Amino acid sequence: MTPTLWRLLAGRTCAAFATALIPTTLTLAVMRTGSAGDLGLVLAAEMLPMLLLLPVAGVAADRFPARRVVLAADLVRAAAQLAIGVLLLSGPVRVPELAALSAVTGAGVAFGTPAARTLVAAVVAGPGRLRANSRLMVAQGLAAIAGPAAAGALMLAAGAGWSSVMTGALFAASALTLGGLRTPAREHCGVRGGFTAELRAGWKETRGHPWFLANVMAHGVWHLTAGLLLTLGPLIAVESLGGEGAWVAVAQAGTAGLLAGAWAAGRLPVRRPLVWVAAASAAFAPALAAFAFRLPVAVCAAAYFVGMGAVGLLSPLWETEIQRRVPAEALGRVGSFDSLISFAARPLGLAVAAPLAAVTGTALPLLAGAVLVAAANLSVLLLQDVRAHPERKPSPALR
Repeated sequence: MTPTLWRLLAGRTCAAFATALIPTTLTLAVMRTGSAGDLGLVLAAEMLPMLLLLPVAGVAADRFPARRVVLAADLVRAAAQLAIGVLLLSGPVRVPELAALSAVTGAGVAFGTPAARTLVAAVVAGPGRLRANSRLMVAQGLAAIAGPAAAGALMLAAGAGWSSVMTGALFAASALTLGGLRTPAREHCGVRGGFTAELRAGWKETRGHPWFLANVMAHGVWHLTAGLLLTLGPLIAVESLGGEGAWVAVAQAGTAGLLAGAWAAGRLPVRRPLVWVAAASAAFAPALAAFAFRLPVAVCAAAYFVGMGAVGLLSPLWETEIQRRVPAEALGRVGSFDSLISFAARPLGLAVAAPLAAVTGTALPLLAGAVLVAAANLSVLLLQDVRAHPERKPSPALR
């Protein structure tokens, strides 16, 4: 890899590891002295600004150099996490202050997400993007695995405050690493009449890509059903598959599959990436069905390995196709709609799973989810743009 790609990989890994530390740190810190309601408030305080600010962040990612937006977003997150660390070290948890700082962190996540995608497109040339996105996915997957364990260890060894301080330091390291990346000068096309005009132009560009809208909605269904499984899967494992250890085994199989799929994405001869993306998203259905029918734990683990392996495969392919097909001057705004659907759908699945199961039992929501995720993603193949794998054309919306 080139020094620039190494620097990109190091910076994104630091940010991913820091992000993975946050939920465990907050959960353990709040639950020691607070309640489940306090925890819900703190987590919601981070999620809400993230969702509300993503469209604004998309405009910023297209208007300003991506490395500067990423630098600012990481510095904001670093400052918020360091402040949380100081707050936790200074005494008992104070929920209002913790919620406010979590909201600042969520704002940083919102601005960093579309800009990171734009930064990869600016730094890595077209032929090397798939391999770069594959490596980034593997690194982020490993960070997501290590983060909760590291947060728990830090909590036991030094307390939640020092875990947040470490999180802030990692975001600062990401800012220093990515903020210094040299990117080619990029001319911005289209209107410059203010935020509203740019947002409208971004939505017009988004509507000009039916393949994108269809996939984003189908991926939203995937995130919704993943939320169902993450809630109901552990319950089924405890009740029928042998206890908590059964769910741990299934989760570990899924993690292994995710990493294997991400590693393979940059090495397989993929001719029509969006066909692979649709098929991979639909491959989550067997895992949902396996839990619905309460099949033996080995079958559930194998199905989850395949389903998450498909996710690991599709994520780099999807990122690369967005970067290839969407004009650079609109990538932040178009990509922000993808992130918005993804960030919103997963919590919705988590929220509705238990109430649905209380009324219908666990099998029906999971079976319905299996049918829905397969149908939504395979129906994308009806679009000619998906099957034909067309070359990117200049955008009529922003010319």
